[in-house]
Amino acid sequence: MVFLPPPTDTNPSYSQAYTRILTAHRRSPLTSASSVIILVAPDVDALCAARMLADLFKQDDVGYRIIPVSGISELERIRTELATYMELHSLILLNMGGILDLSSPDWFGDFHTRVTVHVIDSTRPQNLSILFGAGVNGERIVVWDDGGAAKLEEERKAWEALMFEPEPDSDEDGDTSDDDDYSRHEDEDDEEEFEEIGTSSRKRRSLGDDRKGKRRRTDDKERSRRMTQDERDTYMARLEKHYMTGTWHGQSASGTIYILATALERVDNDLLWLAILGLTYQYTSIRISRDKYDSYHSIYHDEVSRLNPPPPQGDKAQSASSPDDSSIRFSDELRFMLYRHWTLYDAMFHSSYVAGKLGIWKEAGRKRLTGLLARMGFSIPQTQQPFPHMDMSLKRDLISQLETVAPEYGLVELTYPSFMRCFGYKSQPLSACDAVEGISALLDVAGGVKMEVEVEGARNGGEWFGMGRVWEIPGLVNGAKWRKDEDTENIPPGGRPNGNGTVTKAKKNQTVEDDGESEESKEVEWWVRNFWMAYDALSDIHLLQQSLRLAMSVHKAIIRQGTSIIDKQEIRTMRNHRVVVMNQGPDLHLFSHPGVLSRLALWLVDALRDKLSGTNVSTRNKRKSLPFVVACLNEPSNSFIVVGVMAAMDFGDVRKNEFGLAFLDAKERCNARTRHGSFDTSVLEINHDDLHVFLEALCEGPEY
Repeated sequence: MVFLPPPTDTNPSYSQAYTRILTAHRRSPLTSASSVIILVAPDVDALCAARMLADLFKQDDVGYRIIPVSGISELERIRTELATYMELHSLILLNMGGILDLSSPDWFGDFHTRVTVHVIDSTRPQNLSILFGAGVNGERIVVWDDGGAAKLEEERKAWEALMFEPEPDSDEDGDTSDDDDYSRHEDEDDEEEFEEIGTSSRKRRSLGDDRKGKRRRTDDKERSRRMTQDERDTYMARLEKHYMTGTWHGQSASGTIYILATALERVDNDLLWLAILGLTYQYTSIRISRDKYDSYHSIYHDEVSRLNPPPPQGDKAQSASSPDDSSIRFSDELRFMLYRHWTLYDAMFHSSYVAGKLGIWKEAGRKRLTGLLARMGFSIPQTQQPFPHMDMSLKRDLISQLETVAPEYGLVELTYPSFMRCFGYKSQPLSACDAVEGISALLDVAGGVKMEVEVEGARNGGEWFGMGRVWEIPGLVNGAKWRKDEDTENIPPGGRPNGNGTVTKAKKNQTVEDDGESEESKEVEWWVRNFWMAYDALSDIHLLQQSLRLAMSVHKAIIRQGTSIIDKQEIRTMRNHRVVVMNQGPDLHLFSHPGVLSRLALWLVDALRDKLSGTNVSTRNKRKSLPFVVACLNEPSNSFIVVGVMAAMDFGDVRKNEFGLAFLDAKERCNARTRHGSFDTSVLEINHDDLHVFLEALCEGPEY
């Protein structure tokens, strides 16, 4: 068994694996920062898990190195470099690798036997070879599981049967004729051999008959051990169901590391907060359902009660109690985007849940929103004020007023349980949802795209020269470049710095080749910097506060683009999909980033869940929303970024995403030139000229 089940009193699995990492590090004669390497996917959950692991390693004086990895192709290049590291003994993969056969020579099977690969990946399904594989290579791949692998007993039996048992006979008559041919050749060989030594023909025949009978008895015995064709078909169907039903997510990577810290008795508020951020990211990005979120939330609720004093009551609950107050508190989070840092009207206007219920892209919907606020007793000037400047009585009564009035407008799920954290007198308490929005914005658009952010106080004439400014990376004045040594340190394998300390960009007219990638990628210049900036923001409240303005600008762009798509009726229903293709617009450069494009697709799903009539009727006669496919032109690379999202009928439900398989099937049928640039299989980059034929092949595929 090469997967680690969750630790128990009798089986401290996680802590034992961590102890083996420490032991290997301390016994290694070549100890360096390259002895323990952490490969991190560029998402909030993996980022939090990396920060938590880094804190644990620092406490144990273990040198380590963190390398951000953008996708499969990047992982392949890094794998080639890691093969040359003689001091490497522990490789940790965060939110990547779970679906790959890592024990094969194509990945880490040819690495030295001292190297152990630890896989902490929330993506499902997982590759059965790394869960149940045996041998030296199999035992070197250790999967930190959340308890799901133990439920795959039927899949394990099917995998072992297909891997280790002999293949069934394809045809009984064919086998008989093969046996006869084999026996005949054996007889002829025996006859030739005995003729050479001068024996009689009778002796030759008797020896041939004996061998023939012995061969048939052996074949009968071997055939009795083989599986039948029906059994093989059953096993194949079981594995196909495991791999082909789409992707979903299990326990967050940060949650797994928090369990490790609990087993090591090292939990504190810092680690708990990072684990909460990882869970919140999964929920707000529609990776887990509300039911699964509630189950994990109850665990963290108990942890917050255990590690923190009782929070103050009344108005003091929304502020820190002392300069050193870093406690975590319970909170009811409204489904309004960044409402504590925005105006109440803007926060509701930019909420996908409110947009879907009120239809804010129409004038009538905006009037309904204004009417809702008026029914609650909130005047227009008050709702246009920044939330911290609103009357205290209005802020105090906000949730109770919403619970009374909002159901009349169809808004019945406006809150969900969450957490907030105090940062002393440095800042007002920050909610987990707001922190996730800020970190996600840094990962996506902190660099690589020009963004204008709103200046606080500019809306009501506080600034003379316009209402916004161009976002700049904190610490870099007037767009100055990072130092050359910083660039070369953070560039992944394959990126080559040029003379001025930056990375060479891709050519403008470069196309995407089939399963290929440009040698000089423009992405290298910005996504690595974004990763480290988001990593720093996890422990820098000032940087995190600045990122909230960037998150607001991203959501403004999403509302602009989403409203334009709906108003211009650019959503096409192609058989069993809804398709949107963006070829032009002021924010085209922004939506060519997969993370932002995915948010737009999710906003469209939420906004139109109750508005569009196009539905499918499944075999069980249950109505299902049509999945969304959103494509955006990426002009510099002459390609389209394509994102596919499933659409659940009810808010808070999550369907398995089958677009990874659908994309591969469509590509094979139309021979389009595509590239998977990230670990998210539902994101694809496709050549500009191949988009039309690819979408036709995709929509002609099986229904979901």
